[in-house]
Amino acid sequence: MKAAKLFFACFILLASACSPSYQSVGGYAQGGVYRVVYNSNGVSAPKAEIEKGIASILEAIDTTLSGYNRKSLLSRRNSGEPVELNDMFRDIEAKAEYYRELSGGAFDAAAGPLFDIWGFGFTGDSLPAPGAITAAMERCKRREVLNFNAVAQGYSCDLVAEYLHSLGVKDMLVDIGEIYCEGLNPKGTGWAIAIDKPEDGNNTPGAEVSGIWKSDGGAYGVVTSGNYRKFYVKDGKKYAHTIDPRSGRPVEHNLLSATVIAPSATEADALATFFMVIGAQEARSWVESHPGIEACLISSDGIWTSKGF
Repeated sequence: MKAAKLFFACFILLASACSPSYQSVGGYAQGGVYRVVYNSNGVSAPKAEIEKGIASILEAIDTTLSGYNRKSLLSRRNSGEPVELNDMFRDIEAKAEYYRELSGGAFDAAAGPLFDIWGFGFTGDSLPAPGAITAAMERCKRREVLNFNAVAQGYSCDLVAEYLHSLGVKDMLVDIGEIYCEGLNPKGTGWAIAIDKPEDGNNTPGAEVSGIWKSDGGAYGVVTSGNYRKFYVKDGKKYAHTIDPRSGRPVEHNLLSATVIAPSATEADALATFFMVIGAQEARSWVESHPGIEACLISSDGIWTSKGF
């Protein structure tokens, strides 16, 4: 699913040698690689069992929520096939609806038809034909096609973290394109995560960074969304890949990336998407009025960070 994700995570885990009690598992999922680092102290389940458990969760997500797996529950539902929705589907759909209401429609899991006509979905880069925007927005209102890519990776992190919690894990970093971290790293300090510099051409995570966020040992979802890696130019005009579902058109503000720290990766993922739609000024006001949410907003005017970031 990561290949279709609307906003790519912009993080690298700062490498450090693992202490004997820390284990690392990883592999391929959602169009990319994932990595999970956890402290095995007090955990009776062997590494092989945990690795299998994580793989099982990611497989369930793929067969339920993937827009690229044509046999997934989501794909079959979107094609009009009668399907019986499972608990995972209903859970993420409810979460997506919550954030749609919270954002006043700026976050919308049913906005896929708009991305398709603007060339950011499964189609090539092209401007919409006259009337196509109106027609696409009508399809969005009917909830005809759902796409959870703007929140699915954060949701995946949270599910893996819940699984690790059930085994007694207290120190962990779950990186599935987005990040969930909790407790301490192998050096006994909070996890440190680098934020990529949002510049055109910076396509390698970690190659150039704007700064480093360090946790205090608490439980956090950490997600960055950005405009600088996905765009196209048509007739001399640059079109950002962030579409405002309320207008049906690409945004025109100067916010380049939004990094959000929230109690869960699902929430951080949804809010980062929301902020990239509304722009730096509105996002800043929103963060300042919502305790427990921290953010770093990078625009062409500079960098703003909330007091607790």
